[in-house]
Order: sequence, then structure tokens, then C-alpha cells
Amino acid sequence: MARGTRATDSRRFALPIAGGAVVLAAGGLYAAGLAAGDVPDGTRVRGVDIGGMTRPEAQRTLDRELAGTFAAPLTLRIGDRVEKADPAALGLSVDTAATAGSAVNESLDPVSVIGRLFGAENRDIEPVVRVDEERNRDAVARMGAAAEREVRDGAISFENGQATAVSPVTGTSLVKDRAPDALRDGYLRADRSPVVMPVKRTPPRTDRAETERAMNDFAQPAMSGPVTLTLDGRAVTLGPSALGRHLTMKPGADGRLTPALDAKGLLGDPEVSGQVSQAAQGPRNAVLGLDGDRVVVTEEARVGHEVEEQALGKAVLPLLTREGAARTGEIPAKAVEPEFTGESARRLGIKEKVSSFTVEFPAAPYRVTNIARAVERIDGSVVLPGKEWSFNRTVGERTKENGFVDGIMINDGQYVKSPGGGVSAVATTMFNAVFFAGVKPVEYGAHSFYIERYPEGREATVAWGTLDMRWLNDSGHAVYVKAESTDTSVTISFLGTKKYDEVRATKGPRTNVKEPGTRKGSGPECEAQTPLEGFDVAVGRHFVQDGREVGRENFTTHYTPRDEVVCTPEDTAPDAGGPEAKTATEAADATEPD
Repeated sequence: MARGTRATDSRRFALPIAGGAVVLAAGGLYAAGLAAGDVPDGTRVRGVDIGGMTRPEAQRTLDRELAGTFAAPLTLRIGDRVEKADPAALGLSVDTAATAGSAVNESLDPVSVIGRLFGAENRDIEPVVRVDEERNRDAVARMGAAAEREVRDGAISFENGQATAVSPVTGTSLVKDRAPDALRDGYLRADRSPVVMPVKRTPPRTDRAETERAMNDFAQPAMSGPVTLTLDGRAVTLGPSALGRHLTMKPGADGRLTPALDAKGLLGDPEVSGQVSQAAQGPRNAVLGLDGDRVVVTEEARVGHEVEEQALGKAVLPLLTREGAARTGEIPAKAVEPEFTGESARRLGIKEKVSSFTVEFPAAPYRVTNIARAVERIDGSVVLPGKEWSFNRTVGERTKENGFVDGIMINDGQYVKSPGGGVSAVATTMFNAVFFAGVKPVEYGAHSFYIERYPEGREATVAWGTLDMRWLNDSGHAVYVKAESTDTSVTISFLGTKKYDEVRATKGPRTNVKEPGTRKGSGPECEAQTPLEGFDVAVGRHFVQDGREVGRENFTTHYTPRDEVVCTPEDTAPDAGGPEAKTATEAADATEPD
């Protein structure tokens, strides 16, 4: 036992001594290896041998041998684009000093150092790449902008009666966070093959095959000729140009192109709307007249037709892929009943003439046009019991767009031209029809000074936005307004059921008389004006039933003097028909001609 123990102790002691010898030996070998030179023999960088050189020598050699290789332009493939770029512009260069230093530092590894003592070791060192972050970032941004291409679905466009296919485009965008690594790796690639940049591709929903199918199956047949629709024997022709303006093909969720027709736009298209209006005429109310004092129907009412947008679209769309005679169909239209018929007149108690009044005026082209336009708007108005009638609401604003022409008006005592001159003759005629029908005037206003052709105290004018001529039908029965005009007169009659046997008018003497003054004018706008005194006048309205008066109303009107206006000889003369006046409010605001 004692001998065995001693033997064990001897082994434990010997081991440390042996280990120390190994360490000492390795240290000696490492020192010997370091003495061999800075860069180990057999070290190469891209085929350039720098073995055995000092660090400065290695750097100079690399500068000389690698300059051309790593300064050459890089070929970049970005999606479908190919471009060349200078490495310096990409912020890339080889750091030869760092590369030489890397070769030396790796050589200091103890295993490598000792290995040199037992034989040459060939080593390939990768060049160290220097990256200018700012230039690299700017270059990636430029490439990203150049590579950006929005995805575009295949589509069909319609223009001038022709269908055109729009080719699909795959969307591309540079993956910017992966681009710097791709540039660095490509720069280091020995074969200098094109650097494929990372891009994201977005395929279109509608591809080329679907676009071609839509062209062949629908678009080209749709534009192959007109579509004809008929209603009551009247034809409406929809040509390819009109159809194409309102036809589209839109992709669904599956990318399939589906035709869509904007029926509202088609119905309102000038090329179509006039034809549809003639084929599908609107309803026409009955026209009433007089046979003596008895109301008769002079023109029967007519049922109209209305073409609805949705129904039109459903009728047209299936015809677009047909050929020849098969491209015809019926216009879908619903019947529209007239609002007023002969039966309506009888039911509403429109059976006799209630009142009628005529105003005559000197002929003048502007008066003839404007009065006829106002009469056209008024004729045929039906005012139910308890309802109110308005001149401005019925006739509309007196503008050129509404069919009125320039006429004479007075603006602060000076005649000027403005659309609608002359319509006060219609307003005065309406006022007197209201007066003698015995219904209630609600709003009216006389001219600022008296005009001789109108009854004193029984006349009216109008001004858009400031003065209306309104009345309430309190007769207990409907009133049909019949209006007509000639070149020198306007007549308005009320047809219905009389509330009174007779309505009489009385007029008092002129009071508060004031003489006119004289004013002088000059220039081409001056219009001469004859003088007339100003005065007040009272008019009575007497309601007679069964031969006795059952009621009375008084109307008082104040007229200002009409000053004489004298124009210098070189100025223009007044209109042959003579001017009309305006109310004080109208003259001040100059908003409505007379």
C-alpha cells in the first residue's frame, strides 16, 4: 500500500513539469513565428499575394492591384430595369489599410503563427469595404424612386365610339431596408455579375388574358354599331359614341372585368335626351276655353310617359353584345297621368268665367317678347281653394336664361335697359282679374308714378326679390287662369265658380296733387320723359249679390310726380313704344325692369 501511494504521488508531480515544458516550447515557437514577418506567407486578397509584406507594403500593393477592379461600375438589376452605377456614388469603396491590417491581425493568432514554422499556409482574405452611410442612403432613395411603379389593372377604355385595351402593369417597389446589404454583397462579388436588388412585386388583379377576354366578349361587340329603342313607334338611336361616354368595365374581387352602364348619364346625354323627350312625351293637362261664358275643354289631357334611368340601363346593356337586328328593343317607360283633365275641371267647379281683364300697350319688340313669355308661364295655372298664387314664383326671375330680353326700366329717374321690361303690363292685368273675381290680394304695389294706360289705383308692378303680386283663392272653388297676349294687348281670365254675382269698381277724385319738376340729362343713356303730376287716389271694390251690395273694400294709392327729363340734342331719343315706370323701391334698388 505504501509503495503504491508513492508511485501515485510521483505521477502527480511529473505532470506539471511536463505541462510547463509544453508551454515553454509553444512560447518559443510563437516567438519564432512572429519573426517570420508582418503578413504571413501565402496570404492573398482577390488573387493579389501580400504574404511576407509589412502592413504598409501590403496596403500599397493592394492600392495598386485592386484599384481598377473595385472602382469599375456595378451593374444593378432593379425589377425590370438595369442600370450602371459608380461604386463611389453608392458610397462603397475598398479600405486597403483596413484590409492589410486584417491580414496582419489574423496572422497573430497563435495557431497560425506556429503553423508557419511547419509549412506554408495559403490564406484568402476578403477585402474590407468602407461604406459612406449618407451617400449609400441617398443612392438607395434614388433607386427606390426610380424603381417605384404602381400596379395597374388591365382595363378597357371607351372613347369616340372605340374600345381600347389598357395593358396591365405589375407594381414594383425597392425593399429599402435590404438594399444596402445587397449592394455591399454585390460589390464584393468576384465575378462582378449584375447585382439583383431586392424588390417587392404586386401583380395586377386583372391580367392580360382577362383584358383580352373582355375585349373580345364585350367591348368590341358593344362598339360595333348603334342600339335602337322604340316607344309608341318613335325610335331612339344610341350610337357607339354616346354609349361609350357612359360605359365602363370594372374589375370585381376576382379581377374579372364586368360592364357597367351609367344610365343616368346616358339619359342626360345631349345626343340622347332630345330623342327620348320626343319619344316619351310628358303628360299634358287639359286646356280650357270659353264658349260664351261657359267653360269648355279646347284640348284634351294626354297621358305621358317617363323613362326611368335604371330601367333604361337594364334594357340597353343586354343589347350591346348582339348583332344586326338583334340590337333593338323597347324603351321601358311608365305612364304618367296628367294633373288636370276635363273631369278634374268639372269636379273642381270650374264651369264659368269669373272675371276677365285686358290691358293694351304700345307695340315694342321687347314688350311683345317679355309679355308673351310671362303669359306662357301663367296660362293654365290651377289654383285650388285656400291656395295662394305668386307672380314671381310662377313666372320666375326675368333673366335672359329664362327667355326674357332687355327692356326699358327707370333707375333713379334715368331710363336704362334690363331683362324683362314690360312685364308690369301682365302684373296689372292679373291685379284687375283678381280685383273683379272678388278674391283676396295678398301682396301688390303700384308704380311709383302714374302711367296713363293703366287704371288709376288699380295697377301693379313687380320686382324680383323685393315686390311680388300674390293673391289668395278664397272663392271656395278652384280657379283656372287663362292668359293670352297679342303684340298690343294682354288678357287674363279667371274660370271657376263665381263667389259674387258682380264686382264693381269706383274711383274718387285725385287729391294731394303735386306738380312735377324738370331734370336734364346727357349722354347716350339719356331718355326723354314727359311730365305728369303726382297725386293720391282712392278706389272702391263693391261686392254685389242678388242685386244688393254685400261688402266693400277701399284701396288707396299714392303717386309721386313724374318729372320731365330733357336730353341734349346729341343724346338718344326715347324708345318708340315709350318707357314704363317702377315703384320707388324698384327705382332705388334697380332690381326689376318695368
